[in-house]
Formats: sequence, C-alpha cells, structure tokens
Amino acid sequence: MIFRNRSKRNTGLLLALSILLAGGAALLQGAPHRQGTGEPQEKGAARAAGEQTTTLGDQTDLAVTVYNSNIALVRDVRKLNLSPGIFQLKFMDIAATVNPATVHFRSLSEPEKLSVLEQNYEYDLLEPAKLLNKYVGKEVTLVRSYQENGTTKREEIKATLLANNNGPVWKIGNEIVTGMYAESYRFPEVPANLFERPTLLMTLENSGGRKQQIEASYLAGNLSWNSDYVLTVGRDDKAADLDGWVTVVNNSGTAFRNARLQLVAGDLHRVQSGVLGEARDEMYNRAAKMAAAPQFAQENFSEYHLYSLGRRTSVEDKETKQISLLNASSVPVEKIFVVNGQSFYYHNYQNPGAPLKDPVKVYYKFKNEEKAGLGIPMPAGNLRVYQKDSKGGVLFVGEDRIEHTPKDETLNIEIGSAFDVVAEHKQMDYKSVSNRVWEMEFEVTLRNHKDGPITVQVNEPIGGDWQMLSSTHKYTKTAAFAAQFLVPVAANGTSVLKYRIRAKW
Repeated sequence: MIFRNRSKRNTGLLLALSILLAGGAALLQGAPHRQGTGEPQEKGAARAAGEQTTTLGDQTDLAVTVYNSNIALVRDVRKLNLSPGIFQLKFMDIAATVNPATVHFRSLSEPEKLSVLEQNYEYDLLEPAKLLNKYVGKEVTLVRSYQENGTTKREEIKATLLANNNGPVWKIGNEIVTGMYAESYRFPEVPANLFERPTLLMTLENSGGRKQQIEASYLAGNLSWNSDYVLTVGRDDKAADLDGWVTVVNNSGTAFRNARLQLVAGDLHRVQSGVLGEARDEMYNRAAKMAAAPQFAQENFSEYHLYSLGRRTSVEDKETKQISLLNASSVPVEKIFVVNGQSFYYHNYQNPGAPLKDPVKVYYKFKNEEKAGLGIPMPAGNLRVYQKDSKGGVLFVGEDRIEHTPKDETLNIEIGSAFDVVAEHKQMDYKSVSNRVWEMEFEVTLRNHKDGPITVQVNEPIGGDWQMLSSTHKYTKTAAFAAQFLVPVAANGTSVLKYRIRAKW
C-alpha cells in the first residue's frame, strides 16, 4: 500500500513536469526572433553559424595587380550564401603574405546591409611541430613498431605530453619518458586555432539577403615581376629585333588561377611598415592596339604605367611565369665606340713618359619610338644583346640594365669593351702662363684593327674656366667641364686627336 501511494505521487510529479516543459517550449516557439541584440539566444546562433567557410570553389572573379616593388593588390570576388544576423565567416585560400591592415571586405550586391564587425588573420598553420605543441598537457596516442618472431607488430601507448621545449617529455603510466619515443603520433582532433591554410576569420553582420556577391581585396607580399629584353642585332649593326618578356614570381603562399593580371611599373613610395594607402582596382584597357596585337595593353595610371594582360592566366604558388610583353622587328640601331677620358694624364707611375690606355666601350643606341615599332613605355629590366655569326648562329654579346624608359626616349646599351680598337692618352704639355692660369695639351691616339671604318666618341673632362686654343677635330662643349670629339678611324688605320686648352682656377 505504501509503495502504491509513492508511485501515484511520482506519476503526478512527472505529469506536472511534462506540462510545464510543453508550455515552456510553446512560449519559446512563440517568442519573436531578434538579430544583433547580443542576447544569449543570438550568441548561440552565431556560434552555430561560425562554421561557415568560403574557399576557391566560391570564387567567380579574380584580379591580381602586381607592382615591381614585391607587392600585389589582390581582388577576390566570390558568390556566397550568407547567414542572417551576426555570424563568423572563414575566408580561406588567401595569400599567406597578406597584410591584414589592407584588407577591404564588402558586399557587391547589398553593400549597405553587410558589415564587418571584426576580422582576424589566422596564420598559425597546421604542421607537425605546431600540432605537437598544442597538445602540451593533453593525452596523445604513441604508435611504434617492434619485431616479434620475424613479424613486424605495432603497439599503441597512451601518453600525456608534459612539455615540448628541446624535445618532448612524456608521462606514461607512472614514468617520465623523454625523446621522440614513437614513429608517429595520433591526435584526437585538430585544435581550433590551427588552420591548414591561411585564413581570414571575420565576424559579419548581415541584414540583407542570403545570396550575395562579395569582394575581398588586400595587399600581399612576395609577389613580384620584372621585365627582360632580348635585342638581336643584324650582322651589319644597322637594325635589330627587340623582344620584351615579363617574369612574374609568386611566393605568396597561394595560387592565383584564371586571374586578370595587371602590372604596374614605377617607383612606388611606401611607408616603412609596408602598408600602401587605399588602392582600388578600377583600371581597364584604354590603350590603342598596335599592329602586332601585343598581349599587354598599356595605359597611364597616376605617375606610373599600367600593363593589362588581354587574357586570363594562372600563376601557381612557387612558380615563375614568363609572358611576352612586346615584339618589334627591324628597329634602327647604331653601334657606338666611346672613350671616356680621365681627369689627369701627366703621370704614368709605372712607365713615365708612356701613354695611358683607356678601354673603348661599345654601345648599341636606339630610340623607343612608334615608327621603329616600339613607342610604349618600357619598364626597367635587363636587356641582353645577341648577334648572328657568319654561319647564322645567334651568340650572346653582352647585356645591360635599362631604367624605366618613356616613349620617344633614347636607350644606350653597353655591351662591353672593343677588342680591336685601342685608345691611348698622353698629356704633351703643362705650363703656367700667369697667376692661376695654365695651358695643357693632350694627345689621344686611336688604332682600329677592324676590317671596316669606325667613328670613336671621345669624351674629355676639362676643369676650371677653360677655353679651347686648338684642336685637330671639331669639338662640342657637352658640359661646363667636358668636351666631346667625334674621331673617324679608317679600317686598319690610326687617328690622332690633339687639342690644347687654357684654364683658369
């Protein structure tokens, strides 16, 4: 009888509890849903939505603008299905070298209804050493193999990682064990603060629709480009073919696939922290097409020059890619022999009375103009010169570096010193005429051992307040302290330049 009464009381309590829970559930279902209030219900929803992730699979457009100062502006457009209210978004597959201070995230569909509350750049990437460090103080399964009766067997041992400073320290049972101790480790899960690839973790608030197109733009380092040129000169030294190549090097930690590629040439001023001011990517091709239909279209952009590739391309991580920049045929060139004189010749310490020899530099000169098949700004880079030999083979004859060269400017490419042309300097006279006035006479002997005639450009430094008293060849005063002579030398012949000056100091 007593047990039966207790049973009835318990049944009544259970019935009352069921009614109370049902009423509570009804009240919760009838309660209005509020977004962005910060109440516990919304926080729980935000945590559930925090698993939302976007990868390259959501990408609909990609533009990469590379500067020749080892940075690039990346514009990544993706189509996402966004949660309402406050939630977290893992924006993955970004450059590992992203500068977080330059990230600009916005909705292209509803920019006023999607805002960024917080953003974190997670660069603590998943790797064995870091994974082990995250498990200090936790249990790990150690796996090692051993031999038994000619058979390899494996055993698994549960161990707690006490420390991992100069090597792991384990607690196995009641013993403390040091060393790696195992062939491999098994971890129950990946810690939340380790990521398999660079990730932007954003807290967003969305009061708009679910389906939106968003854009993330940022500056990234270790993306660079440079230009290289090949000048192939004809046997007569009168014309040449010029090919320009762009070399893009990607060490940013991510691949850029099917991207619109743009290159910016110019000397970009940057603050010490490496942060560039807001840079928007509203740059499009407005350049007129050349007859050869170049791959890159060029346009002026601020104080720089922008080169836009007319097709999409991909640049993988750790890849060096070359793309043709320009092609020009039969560019008129001129071969120049140059002797640059020195300030003092009256002493030859090794052999008094003998002339001093100077190298005869060799240059190819051409103009970056439209009628020569060029006429576009040429970014700075190395220019290598080739020439055909008597059998038609192309040989390397020298290289030089050019600076940023606007259109209609002249380039002088030094390829080396002439083998068959000799230049000797000798000071023939030096006397004082009066107080602070001197007269000096110089002699420059040029010997040409080539089978054809040449003209040598002789540049002579002259100090003080000077005037030319006499000269065997016509001169041009190229600066306050210099005179230039153009001296023709016959094939297998010799020419002697003599000039006398009066100078006052």
